[in-house]
Amino acid sequence: MARSATYRSLLLLCVLGSLICASSAQSTCNSQNFANRVFRACVDLPVLNAFLHWTYFPSNGTIDIAYRATPSVAGGWVAWAINPTGKRMSGSQAIVGYIDSGKVNVITTNVNSYQPSMKNESLSFTVSNLAGESSGNDIILFATLTLPSNSSTLNQVWQNGPMSGGTLAMHSTTGPNIQSMRTLDVLSGQSTSTGGVDSKTRRKNVHGVLNAVSWGILMPIGIIIARYMRMFPSADPAWFYLHVTCQASAYILGVAGWGTGMKLGSESPGVQQTVHRNIGITLFCLGTLQVFALFLRPKKDHKYRIYWNFYHHSVGYTIIILSIINIFKGLKILSAENKWKHTYIGILIALAAIAVVLEIITWIVVLRRRSRNSEKSHHGANGTNGYGVRSAV
Repeated sequence: MARSATYRSLLLLCVLGSLICASSAQSTCNSQNFANRVFRACVDLPVLNAFLHWTYFPSNGTIDIAYRATPSVAGGWVAWAINPTGKRMSGSQAIVGYIDSGKVNVITTNVNSYQPSMKNESLSFTVSNLAGESSGNDIILFATLTLPSNSSTLNQVWQNGPMSGGTLAMHSTTGPNIQSMRTLDVLSGQSTSTGGVDSKTRRKNVHGVLNAVSWGILMPIGIIIARYMRMFPSADPAWFYLHVTCQASAYILGVAGWGTGMKLGSESPGVQQTVHRNIGITLFCLGTLQVFALFLRPKKDHKYRIYWNFYHHSVGYTIIILSIINIFKGLKILSAENKWKHTYIGILIALAAIAVVLEIITWIVVLRRRSRNSEKSHHGANGTNGYGVRSAV
C-alpha cells in the first residue's frame, strides 16, 4: 500500500511538472534571450504574437530595441513603428523585416497607407545599428533609435503580413491587425491602450451607427407601421404619416452613413471592402427609388395602383434584407466587440417578435371581418335586411 501510494505521488508530481513546463513553454518576453544582447525591460504586446525588449538611455534620449514577432504566414514580414504625430497607423515610421534567400533583410520606411512599401527611406528620427535575425518561425529586429522630441513616451505600432512576388503584400484590415497600437512609457515600462480613437476610426464608428440605426432599425419599424396599423380604420391616415416620417428619417440618416462610407473608401486606397461597398451603393439606389416612388404614388382606385404596390413592397423588403446582411458585414469589418453584435441581434429578435404578434392579431381581425361579411352576404342572399327580418321587396 505504501509503495502504491508512493507511485501515485510520483505520477502526480510528473503530471504537475509537465503542466508547469507546458505553461512555462508559452512564450513571454521574460523567457526570451538574445546572443550577446541584454535588455533591461520588455513587454508582451497584446496582439499578433509580438514582443518588445528595450534599454533606454535618458542621458541622450536613445533606446536600444529588439522587436520579436511571428509573420502572419510563413515567409511573411513583420514591422514595428513609432508615430511621432499621432496615435494611429497612418503617419508612423517603421522598421520592417522580411526573409530573403534565408537572410533577414531590414529596412526603414514611412507608412502612408495600408499598402506597405519596400522603399528604404530615412525617418524623421535617427536610426542606427539595424540588424535582423530569425528564430524558428519568428523574426527579430534590432535597432538603436533617438526618440522623437527626446520623450520617454512613444506611440508604437506593430504589424505583420505576407509576401507576394518578392514584395510586401498588404496586411489584414480586420481583427488584431487594426488593434496593434499602444502607448509605451519606456521609463516605467507601462504599455497602455492609445486611449481615444483617431479621427478615421471615429468616422468608421459614426458610419456604422448611422447605417445600423437607419437601414437596420428605422426602416423595419416603418414597414411594421405600414403593414399592421393600416388594418385599423381608426389609425387612418395617422399610420401613413408615421410610416413616411419613419422612412424619410431612415433615408436621411442612411444617406449620411452612405456618404461617410464612400469618404472612408476614398481615404483608404489600399483597402477594398467590395461586397460591403456594393451592397451599400445598392441600398442607396433602392432607397432613392422609394423616395421618388412616393411622389408617383397612384390613387387607391387607380388601375396601376396594384403594380405600384407590388413594386413598393418588394423594394422595401429587399432593402431590409440587404441592410441586415450589410450591417453584420460592417460589424465584422470594424471588428466590433461581441456586445454590439449581440445588441443588434437582440433588436432584430424584438422587432421580429413584435411583427409576429401583430401578424397574428391582424389575421384574427381579417378573419373576423370576413366572417361578418360572409354572414351579411348570406343573409342578404336569403332576402333578409341584415337583422334577420325578411325584406318585403
